[in-house]
Amino acid sequence: MKLAGAPISWGVSELPDWGYRMLPERVLGEMRALGLHATELGPPGFLPSETAELRDMLARHGLRLAAGFLAAVLHEAAEPALEAIRRHADGLVAAGADVLVLAAALPGDSYDGHERLSDAAWSALVESLRAADQEVSKRGLTLAFHPHAGTAIERAEDVSRLIESSDVGLCLDTGHLFLGGAEPVEVLHAAGARVRHVHLKDVAKPIAEQVRSGRLPYAAAVRSGLYRPLGQGDLDIAAVVQRLNASGYEGWYVLEQDTVLAAKPGPHGGPSDSVRRSLEYFESISSARRSASTT
Repeated sequence: MKLAGAPISWGVSELPDWGYRMLPERVLGEMRALGLHATELGPPGFLPSETAELRDMLARHGLRLAAGFLAAVLHEAAEPALEAIRRHADGLVAAGADVLVLAAALPGDSYDGHERLSDAAWSALVESLRAADQEVSKRGLTLAFHPHAGTAIERAEDVSRLIESSDVGLCLDTGHLFLGGAEPVEVLHAAGARVRHVHLKDVAKPIAEQVRSGRLPYAAAVRSGLYRPLGQGDLDIAAVVQRLNASGYEGWYVLEQDTVLAAKPGPHGGPSDSVRRSLEYFESISSARRSASTT
C-alpha cells in the first residue's frame, strides 16, 4: 500500500493563529523515522517553493511527495481559481507528486463558514471542476476533490449532489465526511472507482457533534481532541480500508490527524507518538486483511 504522512499531523496548518508550527526538517525526519516514505506538501511556505530545494530536502529524508492541497473559490468566476490551480499543478509536477487535492473554498480564513450554494453557483462549481480536471490531467496529475468542513461542499447532501452532478475524482477524507454527516463507507459505495486519494482520520463523535451543531469552532474542536489516532475514535476505519481494497483502490493512504500544538514539543513524544499509533493500527488491519486473503 502507498502510505504517506501529512504535515498537519505535526500541527502545520494553513490557517492563521493555528498554533506552534514545527520546522520542516524535524517533521520530515520524524516521518521517515516512523517508516513513512512520502509526505503531502503542507501549506504554502512550509516546504521550499523552489523545486530543486524542495527535491533536495525530500531526498535528504528519503521521502517523496505524494500530493498537495489547494483550497480555491470554485463557484464564482472560474479563471482566478483555474490560474491558481495551474500554478499549483505545475509546482507539484516539478516536485514529483501524483495528486492535486482540491477543496471548494469559501471567503475567510477559517473553516467555520457555512454557505448553501444557489443552483447557479452549483453549475459554476461543476464547470470549474470540469475545467480544473482538464488542466490537472494534461499535466499528468490526478485531481481529487476534497469535501471539507467549512467549505462550499461539506454536508452529506452536498457530497451526494456532487457525485450525481459531476464525474470528478474524490479525496475520501473519513473525518471531514463524518463531520458533514456522511458515513465514509456509504460515500465509498456511491463513488466507487472515483475515489482517487484517501485521508484517514479517526474522530471523537461527541466533539464532532458539537462542530456540526455550531457550538464549537473547528480549530477549537481540534484543540479539544476532535481527531484521534486510528482505532481510538468512533469511526470504523477497518471497514473503510476493507471497502477500498475490495474496490481495487491503488492510490495513496495519507495518515492525517489534524493537530494543534501550544508550544514546541520536546525531543521525545509529541505528534509523532500519535502518528505512530495510527501507523501501527493501519498495519494491523492491513496484516489481518492479507492473512484473511491467504486462508
